[in-house]
Amino acid sequence: MPKLYQPKENTFDYDDIILVPNKNVVKSRSEVDTTAKLGNLTFESPVIPANMSTIVDEKTCVWLAQKGIFYVMHRFNVNAVEFTKRLQAQGLYSSVSLGIKEVDYKTIDQFVAENITPEYVTVDVAHGDSDEVIRIVQTLKAKLPNTYIIAGNLATPEGALRLADAGANAVKIGIGPGSVCTTAPNTGFGTRFWQLSAVANIAETLKDRNVQVIADGGIRNYGDIAKSIAFGADMIMIGGMLAGHDENPGELIDIDGERRKAFFGSASEHQKGEHKHVEGKKKFVPYKGSLETTLQIIKENLQSSVSYAGGTKLHDLHEVSYVRVK
Repeated sequence: MPKLYQPKENTFDYDDIILVPNKNVVKSRSEVDTTAKLGNLTFESPVIPANMSTIVDEKTCVWLAQKGIFYVMHRFNVNAVEFTKRLQAQGLYSSVSLGIKEVDYKTIDQFVAENITPEYVTVDVAHGDSDEVIRIVQTLKAKLPNTYIIAGNLATPEGALRLADAGANAVKIGIGPGSVCTTAPNTGFGTRFWQLSAVANIAETLKDRNVQVIADGGIRNYGDIAKSIAFGADMIMIGGMLAGHDENPGELIDIDGERRKAFFGSASEHQKGEHKHVEGKKKFVPYKGSLETTLQIIKENLQSSVSYAGGTKLHDLHEVSYVRVK
């Protein structure tokens, strides 16, 4: 029989929690500072569009970097070295993804050989608590010591500590909570239904380790972003909420008289090109117009959240109380 997993707190998710207001101290919500720091750079928002091929491409990443939004370029059919050259030639930072195959080690060696340093590298693996992820993080740390390393994805504090010990500067939390992820129904594992408590437990574990926490997946309402920060996340990666815009890759299609765009998981057969170890699905999301509009709505809702917290900046959300409603 399986053993009961016992985290530091009882498990909960976004819909189980409501935050308790404090006295408002700002004259206008527009005064609230929503900037977030990741590594050496500060960004306009803690929100990261997911590194999925239906969310970002090179054009989208350039646009996001110019807007002061953090991005992570996906790793599917992308030459990370050439991508870095093009972004840095425009005076922009480079943030790329790698896997754990031999081709990824060759990419690291190419960075070294050409004396190119990407500002950020994300080790992008569905189950990040593994010897192979530890190995590539250690390699990145040794060969690209000035690169900020994000590694994941994780579910437990123990896994987070292993990647922190290997040299990760940030860890990404979330296995299967996303709307197009089928990890939980297909494998029986993941953080679906307890994603927020996974973030909270890992953030608490890493609070003295100078390792940042990225909550990845399960965001379905704007208020979930504030809840993520309140429970310890530094940044929040979002897929579905940021799909279906002009800036997202893919063509608009008409389905029953409604304009839509495709959105699919990185472990889906649509991304893999084959039906093998599938843990994702494809759906068509409604067309939402400009991504800039959605990002502005997210910012304004975050400003409101911080005002309800009685603060002036994002980390003031750490000082709120909460109620379990489920």
